Amino acid sequence: MARGRWTKWPLFFGVWTLVALVFIGFQYFTAAGLGQLAERVGQGTPAEPPSYAATFFWNFVRFYLWAALYPLIVLLARRFGLDKQSWARNVLVHLPASFLFATAHLAAYVVLYRALGGPRVELFSSVFEVFEFYFYRFLLLNMQLYWVCLIVICAHDYYRKYREEELKASELRTQLAQAQLQALKMQLHPHFLFNTLNAVSELVYQSPEKAERMITQLSDMLRLSLDRVGVQEVPLKQELDFLDKYLKIEQTRFQERLRVEMKIDPEALDSLVPNMILQPLVENAVRHGIAPRSRGGRIEIRAARADRMLHLDVCDDGLGLPAEPQQRGKKNGGVGLSNTRARLERLYGTSHRFELTSTPGSGLTVSLAIPFREVHTVAEGSSEHQDAHR
Repeated sequence: MARGRWTKWPLFFGVWTLVALVFIGFQYFTAAGLGQLAERVGQGTPAEPPSYAATFFWNFVRFYLWAALYPLIVLLARRFGLDKQSWARNVLVHLPASFLFATAHLAAYVVLYRALGGPRVELFSSVFEVFEFYFYRFLLLNMQLYWVCLIVICAHDYYRKYREEELKASELRTQLAQAQLQALKMQLHPHFLFNTLNAVSELVYQSPEKAERMITQLSDMLRLSLDRVGVQEVPLKQELDFLDKYLKIEQTRFQERLRVEMKIDPEALDSLVPNMILQPLVENAVRHGIAPRSRGGRIEIRAARADRMLHLDVCDDGLGLPAEPQQRGKKNGGVGLSNTRARLERLYGTSHRFELTSTPGSGLTVSLAIPFREVHTVAEGSSEHQDAHR
């Protein structure tokens, strides 16, 4: 804020200086042109071009006086704005105000002109003559300058309010998206917990040792899950660690019927992925592709970087999607796949891809692609953001 105040005032006077320079150029070249025209038509002796120093000095005095009056115009403009509801009434306030400000500016200018000995001041016998001369010459211009200032102030305030409302709306959209993402992610926790507990219950009487092992592995999963509460994205290597614990539970359950193969590009391990994005996809493959088959099957998990995108695939050689559209819709509408699709849309908008590829009896491939972002890149961006606000 302090830095903003220090940069605001030089900018403020810089704008008025620029206005003065523009007016100086216009005034000087207009005067010179009129002199040349008088000489060309032979109407008297052409007037001498105005002095550079006098032209610069007195125009700067004129417009810096407007700069001094500008804060008062700001107060009046914000008290009687030109908004849709009250502009007609407030115009009746600004009409006399423009006359008063124009007159006050001329009075201050004339006092300085007289006190500092302006050009040809000796031609005027009193300060009232100087005021009368400039009153008729510059009153209309000064009133126009007042209205220009008023319009600029109102336009700036309107734009500032628009930006503030846009920022608030953006923050509300972000908060809503975060709440929705959190709700979607929290829905996954009881989902996989319920399914895993069902698997444990099946083994309690058949194989207590396996059931005990699964409970231990489940506790490890829950510990990792609790450590990531509120975290939307994690490095891929952490996601794979979580997935490995889930797969150990399933391999305890299915034994040799479940074979898992991972093809992970080492360059992709530090990339950020949505928290718990792979587990529901693998669970879907186990439940619908591997479990219904007596001989089991194979699940392949792939991760690779290509074209600034991270590509993740979960493939199984199970039953695939059914040929009937109704059955296919039911199989695609489970918590795992529907939540995954919704989370990707919330996190990445149109910058992602999510596809299901299947031939009945030949397995299912779930493919997704998200923008490639590494952990250290995000950390650097966050630190730069923090430094900018210090």
